[in-house]
Parts: sequence; structure tokens; C-alpha cells
Amino acid sequence: MKAQRQRSPAPSGDAIRYLHNAREILKKAPREGRFYTDTKPVQEACSTAYLSVLKAIDEFLLSRELTPKELPKSVDSYRHLISKYCAMHNGKLSREFGYLYDTLHIAGYYRGLLHDVAELREIFNAAQQFIGKISK
Repeated sequence: MKAQRQRSPAPSGDAIRYLHNAREILKKAPREGRFYTDTKPVQEACSTAYLSVLKAIDEFLLSRELTPKELPKSVDSYRHLISKYCAMHNGKLSREFGYLYDTLHIAGYYRGLLHDVAELREIFNAAQQFIGKISK
């Protein structure tokens, strides 16, 4: 019997795992009606979801022959490299990244301004769509 060949992970394996972890954090967060009542787990979930977006971008850039040392270290560097390597999307991915940065990182994690269950679901879905687009 032949040994099965190990499959290499999908290009967005870590990114999807991080996003899944973020959703699990939100599932455990206390809520009343349509609002989360504890800011800390929401901030943690937003931070993890934002990291999933960065992981997807890193994986994409590594597939474009960048070395780990050349990966971006700042949000401006991410924006620049998305514009440079994703020109085929006519700037749409740059705008989507900007939206995810503003909502997940700034409003959700840094400021703790997100509390609406439906709004967070929509933002997390946008992150998942971004990961799917950049992983193609």
C-alpha cells in the first residue's frame, strides 16, 4: 500500500485559522440582544481577525517571491505592496484593506468602538472575502 502524499496547506491556511479563532472568541463573548456587553473579548476578536488579514497578505507576498525579511512592517508598507502586487484588482483590494484596517484594527481593537453583533458579523465576512480574493 502506497503512503499517502501529504498535501501542502492552502495558501490562506493560517489566515483562515486566525479568522476562525476570532469568530470563536466572539461566540463566547457575553451579549444582550444585538450588542456585546464586554469590550475586551470583542477587541481580542477584532485584533485576531485583523491578524488574519495580515497573514493572508504575507502569504500572498511570499508567493510572489518576497522573502520573509522583505515582508511589510507597517500599515503603509502593506498598502504600498498591495498596490504594487495587486494591480489586477484596480485598487479594490487596497480600499478593502483600508476598510479592514479602519474597522478591525482601529475601531474594533484599538478604540473598542464595535459592539453590534450584526455589524461585526459583516466586518468578519468582509475579512473572509478579502482573504479569499488575495489568496487566488
